[in-house]
Amino acid sequence: MSGNESRLNAISNVVNYAPITQPLSFVETPAKELFAENVFTTKVMKERLPKAVYKSLMKTIREGKKLDLSTADAVANAMKDWAIEKGATHYAHVFYPLTGLTAEKHDSFLTPNGDGQAIAEFSGEQLIQGEPDGSSFPTGGIRPTFEARGYTAWDVTSPAYILENPNGTTLCIPTAFVSWTGEALDKKTPVLRSMKALNEQAQRILKLFGHDDGAIVTATAGP
Repeated sequence: MSGNESRLNAISNVVNYAPITQPLSFVETPAKELFAENVFTTKVMKERLPKAVYKSLMKTIREGKKLDLSTADAVANAMKDWAIEKGATHYAHVFYPLTGLTAEKHDSFLTPNGDGQAIAEFSGEQLIQGEPDGSSFPTGGIRPTFEARGYTAWDVTSPAYILENPNGTTLCIPTAFVSWTGEALDKKTPVLRSMKALNEQAQRILKLFGHDDGAIVTATAGP
């Protein structure tokens, strides 16, 4: 097949695309019942996590406390069970490289057990960190290709969510993407670092007015 023929076929497929499923009826199912249905929200966390784990995770999200591995393991297990119940077979670390597009590193929940079978596993280490191919993404010239290791790190302040498409269902985990020496390789890391700097300076001002409750100062866009 020639390149021109392939292009014409691709255009034809786009033009003639038809939804696989019927459109939702918001008369039968109100929008409020669907809102955040596929998001691992604070409400879902509270329902599925042990009380101590939930409180520890909330301190990490709201106060910036360090996340210990035992908490991460419990969160990962609950997140996996929730995702599988919704039909997910894989999880993906989602990040925002300097290409102007999103990128995803996909892995399966299934792990061979040596007996010709497989079990569904998802550990705290897998939740917290991933290692996509750093050489596939722009670096701004900060390192040569042979040093192109890149790591994704779970952003606990952004909720995980389920992505459904005709090819399957995936648990998507928002992450930051950095080099092995800590340089930002994405658009999210600078935002997170600027938010941290904003909080540190805002805390100094708040202390002058007698506010010292430790609550993080955050910036939001929109309502």
